[in-house]
Amino acid sequence: MAAIYRRELKAYFQTMTGYVFIAFMVLFIGIYFMAYNMMSGYPYFSFSLSGMVTIIMIGIPVLTMRSFADDRKTKTDQLLLTSPVSVTQMVLGKYFSMITVYAVPVLLSGICPLIIKLNGNANLKADYAAILAFFLLGCVYIAVGMFISSLTESQIIAAVGTFGIILLLLLWPNLVGFLPTSAAGSAIGFLVLWTGVVIAVSRITGHGPLSAALEGAGVLCIIALYLVKKDLFDRALTNVLEKIGITEVFQNFASHYIFDAGGLVYYISIIFLLIFLTVQSIEKRRWS
Repeated sequence: MAAIYRRELKAYFQTMTGYVFIAFMVLFIGIYFMAYNMMSGYPYFSFSLSGMVTIIMIGIPVLTMRSFADDRKTKTDQLLLTSPVSVTQMVLGKYFSMITVYAVPVLLSGICPLIIKLNGNANLKADYAAILAFFLLGCVYIAVGMFISSLTESQIIAAVGTFGIILLLLLWPNLVGFLPTSAAGSAIGFLVLWTGVVIAVSRITGHGPLSAALEGAGVLCIIALYLVKKDLFDRALTNVLEKIGITEVFQNFASHYIFDAGGLVYYISIIFLLIFLTVQSIEKRRWS
C-alpha cells in the first residue's frame, strides 16, 4: 500500500494536478478569509469555511477523476490487479494520496484563526472544530469521487458524475421538501429507493439472482407493512431522507457552533462504506 501511495502522490505533483488543486483551494480560502474576517471583522473563521463548501464541489472532481478512470483507460490497472497487493490496499493507497493533497490547503487554513486572534477576539475551539469537520466533509466527497472513477474509464464522465452527486448532496435539504408526505407517496418513494439500491448491488456484484431476490423481498416487506400499519408511512420518507443529509453536519460546526461527534462518526461511516463499494467495483472488474 505504501508503494501505491507514494506512486499516486508523486503523480499528482508530476502532472501539476496537485499544485493546481492546492493553489485553487488556498486562493478561495484567502478570498473568503479577507472578505469576511479581515475586512468585515467577523470573528469566526468557520463562517469563511461555509463558503468553501461550494468551492470544493468544483475542486474535488478534478482531484479524483483520474484515480481509477485513467488506469482503466491506459490498461495500467492490469499491472496493479496482478501485483502482490490486495485490492483493498490498492484502493486505500490511492485514497490516502488524495487525502494528503487535500490536507495541504486545509492545514494551511489553520493559520487563519491565529491571525484573527492576533488582531482581536477569536474562537479557536469553534474554528478548529469546524476545520476538522470541513476536512472530513472533503474526505467524504473524495470517497464519492473515487467510487465514481472506479465505474468508468472516462475522466470527464468521472468528474461530471462526481460534481453532480456533490451538487445533489449540497441541495439535498431543499430537495427533500418537495417529496410527498402522504402514506401512499412515502410507500412509493421507499419502493423506488429500494429498487435503486438493488440496481446498485447488481451493478457492483453482477449477481442477477441475488438482485432479483433482494428486489422481491424488499417490495413484499414494504407492501405488507403498508397494508398492516399504514400510519407508519405518514411523512416517513421525508423524515428518513432528512437524516442522511451530508452538509448539515458541517453546518452544525460552522453555523451553530455545536461539536457534533455523532456527525463526525457519520462521516467516517460513509467513507468506509464508499471505500468498500469501490473495492467491490474493482473486484468485479478483476474477475470479469
